[in-house]
Amino acid sequence: MLLDHYGLREQPFGVTPNPRFLYLSPGHREALASLVYGIESGRGFLSLIAPPGMGKTTLLFQLLERLGGAARTVFLFQTQCDARDFMRSILLDLGLGAGDREDLVSLQSRLNQVLIEELQARRKFVLVVDEAQNLEDSALEFVRMLSNFETPREKLMHIILAGQPQLAEKLARPSMVQLRQRVSMFIRLRPLGVDETGDYIDHRLRVAGYSGSPLFHRRAVSAVADLSGGIPRNINNICFNALSLGYAGGRKTIDADIVREVAGDLSLEMLAAETGVAVGPAEADGMQAPQQQDRTGANGWAVMLDRLPSAARPPHAPSASGQRNGAGAAWASGSDWKETVGSLASRLRDRMVH
Repeated sequence: MLLDHYGLREQPFGVTPNPRFLYLSPGHREALASLVYGIESGRGFLSLIAPPGMGKTTLLFQLLERLGGAARTVFLFQTQCDARDFMRSILLDLGLGAGDREDLVSLQSRLNQVLIEELQARRKFVLVVDEAQNLEDSALEFVRMLSNFETPREKLMHIILAGQPQLAEKLARPSMVQLRQRVSMFIRLRPLGVDETGDYIDHRLRVAGYSGSPLFHRRAVSAVADLSGGIPRNINNICFNALSLGYAGGRKTIDADIVREVAGDLSLEMLAAETGVAVGPAEADGMQAPQQQDRTGANGWAVMLDRLPSAARPPHAPSASGQRNGAGAAWASGSDWKETVGSLASRLRDRMVH
């Protein structure tokens, strides 16, 4: 249906961290190179900081894929735990059983044995902790103690603490000075600019099988950059809904009017305000370029749409746009939020069957 309409093999704006769709912006490319270099040079402790939705987890998956058989890796993302549960999670990810009554000393001894085996096999051991901002202070202190696994010549364990800006705030506390001193590289991901947003959209469309002329008009890309704040997850959600509206209206390309309609339906002005991006009314020559900031407070967001039903016949052109809900307070309300999303889903179905 929608995929055939646009000549796609698969959904280009999915919600899972698929490394195939990873767009290496200059910032992402530099971050990945820094992570690889930090591990290869034996720096021991690295930190990756990014606002939510910046593709941090996808980048980490790409890193693990590049390491391949040269390293034994552990990837943890359930970080709301104490030190003992943290150690049990490491062993379980390694495929080793961890008894409920096994004490921390025993768990550490078993991990030490694994590290010695990997050293003898000349493989690196890499521990990646995603969403590390959720770790309790006691767990962070335990992570610091894990970095003591070393020989006089090299580190036995390479640790990557990845998280949102709250992780940097936590590490900046005076109580965390010993841990902070051990982090040899702090790596950041920043929001995409307008040109990078366009390249990001084109990249995901190509991976999904699109090969025609630009699917998103230049002004549409500018509007997406404005409304998303340069956050890839937001870009995905906007583009997904724009393609859905375009399909419902029988449109083969996406222009700025469709993007603005998505903005009106989903009250994205409030999201843009939260990211610190100024979004004014549309000018005659399209929306203005985004005013990016070095640091963003954007929260990841998702639109829950009912799955579109099968169309009995090809969609016709949509009727005039309905009233848009621009009230930020209404979006913050759970019931009004559901009504807004339900209204959009209903409009999509109406356009496809009438």
